[in-house]
Amino acid sequence: MAGERVKQARAMLAALLASVAPQIQAPAETGEVAALPLAETLEKIRTKHHLPGLAAAAMRDGKLVAIGAAGVRKAGDPTAATADDQWHIGSCTKSMTATLAAMLIEDGKLAWDTKVGAVFPELRDTMEPAWRDVTLDQLLAHRGGAPAQPPPNLWLNAQRATGTPTEQRLEFVRGLLLRRPEAAPGEKFIYSNQGYAIAGAMLERISGRAWEALMRERVFAPLLMSSAGFGAPGDAKEIDQPWGHRMEGGEAKPVPPGPGADNPVAIGPAGIVHCSVADLARYAAWHARAGRTTARVLGPASFTKLHTPPPGGDYALGWRVTQRDWAGGTALTHAGSNTMWLVVIWVAPAKDAAFVAATNIMGKDAEQGCDEAVGAMIRQVLK
Repeated sequence: MAGERVKQARAMLAALLASVAPQIQAPAETGEVAALPLAETLEKIRTKHHLPGLAAAAMRDGKLVAIGAAGVRKAGDPTAATADDQWHIGSCTKSMTATLAAMLIEDGKLAWDTKVGAVFPELRDTMEPAWRDVTLDQLLAHRGGAPAQPPPNLWLNAQRATGTPTEQRLEFVRGLLLRRPEAAPGEKFIYSNQGYAIAGAMLERISGRAWEALMRERVFAPLLMSSAGFGAPGDAKEIDQPWGHRMEGGEAKPVPPGPGADNPVAIGPAGIVHCSVADLARYAAWHARAGRTTARVLGPASFTKLHTPPPGGDYALGWRVTQRDWAGGTALTHAGSNTMWLVVIWVAPAKDAAFVAATNIMGKDAEQGCDEAVGAMIRQVLK
């Protein structure tokens, strides 16, 4: 049952990635950007879609211009969600991992075309030969042939694994590399958490540091993301942060923070970060400005690489690239879920704007609620 629920949630997330927020209309042409409290707007959306909690934030011209939260941290408990709360961002972690890779590349530690076989020479003779020449770039663009679904035995082992996160990732990656890729490298797009696990393990091996430590030092700290961390936020003994929820019997059932409330750390680089909506909006706005901020930790060429899909595709490195009138042309977007939360990011580089929405449940209502929250901010902030 759990495996089927995960598969269904991933299929839903894949569909969402293909058409996030299609109903958002172009905003009016007049008006000024002003600070916007969102609680009232979010409460209407949250109630309409029966969500436990809902939070959102927007940045414009490098400033936080809208933020708010509505609902509760845990269904059945009156503790209110707040604008400062932490939300699990799921696969929105992927662009952060790709960003970290770009930083290490600028350091000269590796290159976009660094190959799996070169990074793990001790596995070269035992891995399936097709993996040897798969590149970091291909893995981050979901074009390395990594499987869409993890082999069941590897997934079960990852959920039960002990040892450091780096050791758990390497064990998971070793198991993947013993099997043939799902497709020939570079042949087609296959959305894969497994590919990002391999990429994260490559960054760890090259740097000699855990992915979590690298993220804290190279991404969170320079961007002042003080709320960012890993796994489901909060303490199971308290209700100090929102809890994720699963739908069971038509009701939202809260899942206490802990090992059962998130993906295994083996696929951490694909989706285990949590943070506040303000910090996530700050990160998204940094991408909107392509680093033209005081946090000059990545050069323009790297942003271009991160935001440019391969020929014929629409997925770059951790970002889906599309066109929206309200964005003034190109928009970057991603959705993230660990099957118990949902987060949506939209970035409009031409408008120097970024929008994020988060809820602590997954499903169609969650998708629509987050989309409507983003749409409301776009109409207010870009009018």
